[in-house]
Amino acid sequence: MNAEARITQLGIKLPDVAAPAANYVPFRVVGNLLYLSGQGPREDGRTLSGKVGETVGVEEAYRRARLVGLGLLATTRAALGSLDRVESVVKLLGMVNALPTFTDHPKVVNGCSDLFVEVFGDAGRHARSAVGMASLPHQITVEIEAILAIRP
Repeated sequence: MNAEARITQLGIKLPDVAAPAANYVPFRVVGNLLYLSGQGPREDGRTLSGKVGETVGVEEAYRRARLVGLGLLATTRAALGSLDRVESVVKLLGMVNALPTFTDHPKVVNGCSDLFVEVFGDAGRHARSAVGMASLPHQITVEIEAILAIRP
């Protein structure tokens, strides 16, 4: 089953693509790679902020990472015209706004990783880094960027 069919089958609705918040582009295609700029969690037109381990728990942070994944998928569709052009998810970098004592960064970023495997199947399995940050822009809870291999 292709990615667009999976999205429909799973009942996933992708959000509108967010406009860049500074001097950058939301994506760049180079050869057969699609580079997606980092995004934060958005819901109902607002950006979700908060520090994991302080005001946001692991389960909520996981949900927010999934929201970021939805935004990355929306940007991918806007860049390529169809998610079916994705050959594989190559790499994710997940940055978690967390207390210095927080150690479950991978559990948070799994929110995005799990979504990508749901949508792309084995092609959604990827290399990944999940790291903690003292802060992120606008105090967003998590920021994730991605690199995807694409078909012509």
